[in-house]
Amino acid sequence: MPDSSLHPDSHLFQVQHPAWATHASIYEVNVRQYTPEGTFKAFEAHLPRLADMGVGIVWLMPIHPIGAVHRKGTLGSQYAVQDYYGVNPEFGTLDDLRHLVQAAHALGMYVLLDWVANHTAWDNPLATEHPEWYTHDAAGNFVPPIPDWHDVIDLDYSQPALRRYMTDALLYWVREADIDGYRCDVAGLVPTDFWDDARQELDHVKPVFMLAEWDELYPSGGLSWEEFDGNTRLLERAFDMTFGLRLHYLLDHVAEGKHPLSDVDVYLAAERAKYPPSVYLMHFTSNHDVNSWDGTEYERLGDNALPFAVLSALLPGMPLVYSGQEAALHKRLDFFDRDPIDWQNYPLQDFYTTLLQLNKRHPALHNGMLESRFERVATPDEAYAFIRRHEEAAVLVAINIAPAPLQLSLPTQAAGLYFDVFSGEQLHLQANSELPVAAHGWRVLERV
Repeated sequence: MPDSSLHPDSHLFQVQHPAWATHASIYEVNVRQYTPEGTFKAFEAHLPRLADMGVGIVWLMPIHPIGAVHRKGTLGSQYAVQDYYGVNPEFGTLDDLRHLVQAAHALGMYVLLDWVANHTAWDNPLATEHPEWYTHDAAGNFVPPIPDWHDVIDLDYSQPALRRYMTDALLYWVREADIDGYRCDVAGLVPTDFWDDARQELDHVKPVFMLAEWDELYPSGGLSWEEFDGNTRLLERAFDMTFGLRLHYLLDHVAEGKHPLSDVDVYLAAERAKYPPSVYLMHFTSNHDVNSWDGTEYERLGDNALPFAVLSALLPGMPLVYSGQEAALHKRLDFFDRDPIDWQNYPLQDFYTTLLQLNKRHPALHNGMLESRFERVATPDEAYAFIRRHEEAAVLVAINIAPAPLQLSLPTQAAGLYFDVFSGEQLHLQANSELPVAAHGWRVLERV
């Protein structure tokens, strides 16, 4: 992996990541669907399990009261914010949220709130008190950001007073609930200079972590590999991490037979041409939007759901796990009504624990480590393999998406004594050794 000094614009990327983010993974919490109760208190009981799993950052979907006007479904979208200073009574109280954050901190985890700065519910009091803060059509009517989002109306960031209000609201939750940062909804639709200024003010209270729901390698919604000219400014001064949407869609297309697995190399090359290694991209096989609207990972990825989870977790970038993935959830969760997760005794708890704990403790896998190296291992078309190194420490990762097992020929630089983190087996690999990988399987070997 190239040093950041080789990137022509590396001096522009000035975000100082909190020290704790270096070895963190992230877990998205759908509070509404997480438990039969659907409350902060009920979710809090799961925090020790998540800490044991290796989770470093807990991202809570929006916690604010939801608009009633033009509401979708019975309970509405959590992204239709009625009050930026309120707590959705469906989930509990401000004190319940504070207690949850304190409990997470006591377990060594950090908490992000989901923030919707681009638009509000129709019945947010701001629409009455400050109609000038909103976008209007030619007839003077409020407008949704896009037609399908008919339960929300667009904000106008040319208004300085709106910027001050929104920044103060962001500061409020850091001060009052001791949260550690934000996941910012459709961040690229809000002017970047707003986020730049807000980040400075937040960092004066405490070092925060900021995640943008955006992917500047994927600006147009297409999969054209030539479109690498998107704006990188979100990651220069405001955000620690954006969504790795391009990898997500690529893996979906590989599963559909529309792209070869080797196009992961093209993705990584585009990423390194665009960003220095200090930048974080978040990789995943599911999240709340993907699960509810595109389908579960089993619908989209089929028999390769788990090998692609291994790939997403161990490629350079921060891994995300969504609520229910450790339950092997084969269900699209309802977005606008109650639909509690059936945990079924957590059949994939050990799988994700192995991945996230390895990611947490192994120096070659830490986020944004300029000294780490990524080495691709040549494979047949149905496989993908690589080695990540930091000094003498190394992890060898191989996946096989074919319906038959394969023998992977290893290069000389892979020679050494390894521990298979999934099977517990110890292997001594020689130059030109062959490594068996099961059908729709994976191997993750840690150098001893």
